[in-house]
Amino acid sequence: MLNEKIDLKIIIALTLYLASLFASNTLGLKLMPFLFGTHLSVAVFFFPFVFLMTDVIGQVYGKSMAKNFVRAGFIAILLFLIYSLIALAAPWAKESLWAKESFNTVFGVSFRMSIASLLAYLIAEYQDVFSFFFFKKKLNNKVFWLQSNLSNLWSQLIDTLIFMFVAFLGIYSVKTILLISLPWWLYKVAMGLLYTPLSYLGIYLLQHENSSHKNQSF
Repeated sequence: MLNEKIDLKIIIALTLYLASLFASNTLGLKLMPFLFGTHLSVAVFFFPFVFLMTDVIGQVYGKSMAKNFVRAGFIAILLFLIYSLIALAAPWAKESLWAKESFNTVFGVSFRMSIASLLAYLIAEYQDVFSFFFFKKKLNNKVFWLQSNLSNLWSQLIDTLIFMFVAFLGIYSVKTILLISLPWWLYKVAMGLLYTPLSYLGIYLLQHENSSHKNQSF
């Protein structure tokens, strides 16, 4: 019974992880006005959960399980990309032509941007796992929120720079790419910090009735 409860918790955590990932990659197309004339993707509300969840899983279940989450996310994004290409290539029925323009606009993402997203995700998420356990060791596993946000600070920077440069180098100048990347990175880091209490809630829920993990320090 205990193993069944643990497995269910992992499944729920993976569901939240993947839902946040897909929400960021699809709903993130929408921009909203923000401070000082800047614009902010709505993905900033969802994407921090992706990095925070790997930290929470790593804290409770260890590095191997956190890396499994990254692998699952990468495979899911790759499959979604393949499915999207098939859907875009399929012919349209006359009855559904009213949705053609909107559908193609939303899902007709260029191959270059898709590769940028996959590459940034894979490298940054693995880096987040390794960074989290690096800081965990340096801090003797005593301050989870600091471990999480330090790894998040570095990993979000990698994710932002890889995506922006792979997607836009040659289209925009290096200076312009950096000017776009800096506020986007800061927004994501700030949201990750804001969501830190949710990480503690996640750790508590995953550790509850799981005696093998209850002694892990926050």
